[in-house]
Amino acid sequence: MPAYSLNVPVPADVSRLAAGLAAECRTAEPRERHTMVLKRLGEAADYRRLIGEARDLLAGTGPIPARAAGVETFEAPPSGRAPVAYLAVDSPGLLAVHERCCDIVDPFGEVLEGDEYVPHVTIARGGDAGRLAGRDAGPVDWEIDRIDVWDAYHETVVESVSLTGSSG
Repeated sequence: MPAYSLNVPVPADVSRLAAGLAAECRTAEPRERHTMVLKRLGEAADYRRLIGEARDLLAGTGPIPARAAGVETFEAPPSGRAPVAYLAVDSPGLLAVHERCCDIVDPFGEVLEGDEYVPHVTIARGGDAGRLAGRDAGPVDWEIDRIDVWDAYHETVVESVSLTGSSG
């Protein structure tokens, strides 16, 4: 699994919604950190070059509208426990940015990125997570105003790219 990724932070309302739904499960493993993976970048050796290219690609993008509404499942995820219950996120702008990011770094795996990319916020994995499928949830509307660079080895945000004009 790649060490670095571009992640979309989600607002507190989305995190609360996901946590509340996860609390309804008895045997599933709840996701404690709520975010959306936009694009996996790769290993440490490529990190600086790739984030520079991603920053250039994101320049001038502006805030991206997003809406979390409803619960869906991945019945056969490429790794980890199944099923995976998630908040479905509707964001044509985010899909377009993901496609542009795939021009910088090839899609990771055949079922995670590229044409198969599904913007989502994981609620819970395994056990009885599937019981949440089809639930109405939300909607929660927001604007994505930054993209974080996530270091999976250290489990921390190492850099952020602002979509509103400045970085921080």
